[in-house]
Amino acid sequence: MTTSLIITTYNWVEALELVFLSILQQSILPDEVIVADDGSSIKTKKLIEKYQDFFPIELHHFWQEDDGFRAASARNGAIRMSQGSYLILIDGDMVLHPLFVEDHLSFAKEGAFLQGSRVLIDKEKTLEIIYSKKITFSFYQKGLSNRKNAIHMKCLASLCSGYRSTIQGIKSCNFSLHRTDAYKVNGFNEAFVGWGREDSEFAVRLMNAGIKRRDLKFHAIAYHLYHPENTRKSLPQNDEKLQSAIDKKMVWCTEGLQ
Repeated sequence: MTTSLIITTYNWVEALELVFLSILQQSILPDEVIVADDGSSIKTKKLIEKYQDFFPIELHHFWQEDDGFRAASARNGAIRMSQGSYLILIDGDMVLHPLFVEDHLSFAKEGAFLQGSRVLIDKEKTLEIIYSKKITFSFYQKGLSNRKNAIHMKCLASLCSGYRSTIQGIKSCNFSLHRTDAYKVNGFNEAFVGWGREDSEFAVRLMNAGIKRRDLKFHAIAYHLYHPENTRKSLPQNDEKLQSAIDKKMVWCTEGLQ
């Protein structure tokens, strides 16, 4: 099974570099990394080119014009560019546990998508990490919220990782699925513009297609750097699109991968 790690980013090179550093520390490297760039400036391009010179795996850059928050479109562009049979999706502010990729692959199963665990880092700790570029974390460190999510333990992961039939807590910042399943529902819905709900709507259509949701606990851990919240002004319209997908039991979106 070949693996593509897709990173969504927008104009935050300091965070993206930390993500790259955490990829280099993985116990199992993905076969390729693709940056899904939602219209960043030349700084992001230069950072990617810098790491392309010595990255041990293929590092690709998908870029689209900056025309508002279009994460769904950026992810689809990266998925089209990807070659892996298994896709792991993260955001460009998610620093990965060294076993992150290995964990996703160990739980990967036909007919299921995976939601990984997220540890929140406060503002002060985030600034410290960006300055020092030290990305080694422990359960006891200051600056971690919901720190129980920082526990990595195989026996607990096997016991507590289970299937769910709701979309509560869906976040594509730590998410994986088979490439064929992404194409089965035509990927993310590019009608979603502005922050919010494009990942939940994607999950709804996957589940409507018979693809089960499995949440990983105490495995597939990523550390979410602090940043100010995005504007919620598009949320009412996006909530309507999400509800429509639920009510109509949608599987396919017309503005998607194909």
